[in-house]
Amino acid sequence: MSLRVAADIGGTFTDIAVEDGTRLWSVKVPTTHGAPERGVLEGVGKALAEAGRTLSDVSLVVHGTTLATNALIERKGARTALLTTEGFRDVLEMGNEGRFDQYDIRATKPVPLVPRHLRHTVRERLRHDGSVVEPLDERGVLEAAKRMRDAGVEAVAVAFLHAYADGGHEARARDLLRRELDIAPISVSHEVSPQMREYERISTTCANAYLQPVVSGYLLRLEQSLKAGGLGGPLLMILSSGSLTTVETASRFPIRLLESGPAGGAIFACDIARRLHLDRVLSFDVGGTTAKFCLVDGFGVRHSKSFEVARTYRFKKGSGLPVTVPVIDLVEIGAGGGSVARVDAIGRIAVGPDSAGSEPGPACYVRGGTQPTVTDCDLALGKLDAAAFAGGTMPLDARAAHHAIEGAVAGPTGLSVENAAFAVAETISEAMASAARVHAAEIGTDIEARTLIAFGGAAPLHAARFAEKLGIGTVIVPSGAGVGSAIGFLRAPVAYEIVRTIRTVLGGGGLDAVRTALLSIEEQARGIVAQASGQADVLAVHRSAHMRYVGQGHEIEVPFTEDPTQESFGASLRAVFEASYARVYGRTLEDSAVEATSWTVRVERPVPGSAPRAPHAATPHAATSCGSRRAYDGAAGSWEAWPEYERAALRPGALARGPAILTEAETTTVVPRGFDFRIGDEGYIWMTRTGDGA
Repeated sequence: MSLRVAADIGGTFTDIAVEDGTRLWSVKVPTTHGAPERGVLEGVGKALAEAGRTLSDVSLVVHGTTLATNALIERKGARTALLTTEGFRDVLEMGNEGRFDQYDIRATKPVPLVPRHLRHTVRERLRHDGSVVEPLDERGVLEAAKRMRDAGVEAVAVAFLHAYADGGHEARARDLLRRELDIAPISVSHEVSPQMREYERISTTCANAYLQPVVSGYLLRLEQSLKAGGLGGPLLMILSSGSLTTVETASRFPIRLLESGPAGGAIFACDIARRLHLDRVLSFDVGGTTAKFCLVDGFGVRHSKSFEVARTYRFKKGSGLPVTVPVIDLVEIGAGGGSVARVDAIGRIAVGPDSAGSEPGPACYVRGGTQPTVTDCDLALGKLDAAAFAGGTMPLDARAAHHAIEGAVAGPTGLSVENAAFAVAETISEAMASAARVHAAEIGTDIEARTLIAFGGAAPLHAARFAEKLGIGTVIVPSGAGVGSAIGFLRAPVAYEIVRTIRTVLGGGGLDAVRTALLSIEEQARGIVAQASGQADVLAVHRSAHMRYVGQGHEIEVPFTEDPTQESFGASLRAVFEASYARVYGRTLEDSAVEATSWTVRVERPVPGSAPRAPHAATPHAATSCGSRRAYDGAAGSWEAWPEYERAALRPGALARGPAILTEAETTTVVPRGFDFRIGDEGYIWMTRTGDGA
């Protein structure tokens, strides 16, 4: 049977998963930041060698990468120019005039990707409905092109006022620029982000142009290397929305790749929820750099049409560059295995958000890192086996970890090394739990009644304590947890989503334009999906509207199933909106008019699903340990011998009480006192809180 391969580049490790329909092989290799494709090729080679196969046996490679995100954060993109409407040169500087911290008079706003001397304006003007106020000054475009050429720009963003309503001026400007400039990447806002709110749309278009040369060059190198190695199947990219698309589309719209890794993790959790028929789940994905949380309801996730990247105050909402493209709604904080621990100016232990990454990495990696990280603390607490880390391919140095913790945390606080390490673990667990609580509160849902699905290299180490802090009673650590996001890539549908602004007051007679637009963007999305999947039939279409009462400043997303061509569409849409509004806010405004501002169409080729399985169906029997591990119980303040189990040797139905440590090649699961564990018939670890812990 042919193989399918997934490659997920993270900030610390590059994860590879290979499957043939019945078996899975996986490896983790350090991310090679200077040339990310090297890590991918190395990992793919190792995984295929384990499977006894070669690239010629592979029918599909699915890839997600942090390259686009890192290029924005580190400002390593192309020298980019902006062409915009006269009078709007400084939109990137002014933003939306909001303050993300009203009490910080020295708050630092994000520096625009395009400096002012590379921002050019031209006379043209459209109304919000797309009608022309002033025609495009083509001579002005040519003059701007000359200035861009003299400045040596490598990419151009074109974003005119109200271009979401009619992209004619932008398309003509692109044609003129291409005639005068020897530059392939020219991004136009009506294709990148055809949505209202000029600051967000211009910011997104500039970011797309800024990334195009970097990302397209990388993808071309990777694709050529894979083809040269014998790959006969396609290379597909996973988008922030959790969809798969072609390298060609990803190269045109690299801005859609920013959250590709976290999206894979959310899909992985959805697939498990569907297989186990778990209706309410909290996805918990922790790698070397970040922790990601996503709420899964009804086997699906929430989507958003905007998010932020490259925040000046990391993980502080409003301090980053706005991006308006479809994305899975999740929260991400700087808390991972590589997060750096320190004592702050007032003597408190702080962890993250900065990470040691893979270069130089935690102190215990012995690759030049000297700062203590969460991984160093896990090693110092006995949770990790120094000789067996990463399947024994990357031994750790416990003495280096001990020295780093002592110098940066234990010494300044007067704690022992083990108590300092325990304090770091508690600090990061509370930071993660706090972020999850806030995320649930923001969307108006509870968190205690959910099942926690933990994956990523670091999540199983901290999942039980995290769940305990949130009041969650059941934790699942699935098979392949260490490379969960990569496995999620293989469960993603080939799909494409388009959001377009068409402001329409229900009952105002504007639905004919909406119907025409929905058909147009559906046809566009169908073409992209057909190209990526090789099939034009068996495609599912999902539609939604972003709606509000007239006069409000923000919208809620309202999925709808009614055929837009039906006469009853307007009344039906209002009823669906008011039901959604009441769920979120507890009331409706019956006498207020309702408007839709933007419309979303998602076309996908569904992935065949597996039949739900009954959890814990295997006959229970006592788990057999392979020995014991000396571990530190921070609550008791003492070292203890904890039973150790090899996960691969445990058969379905095996059970034991905590404390315990379960080891495998890509991760380690810690079962603290107060939890039981059991191996389900699907091979997953089920931890259940008993409530009798310390």
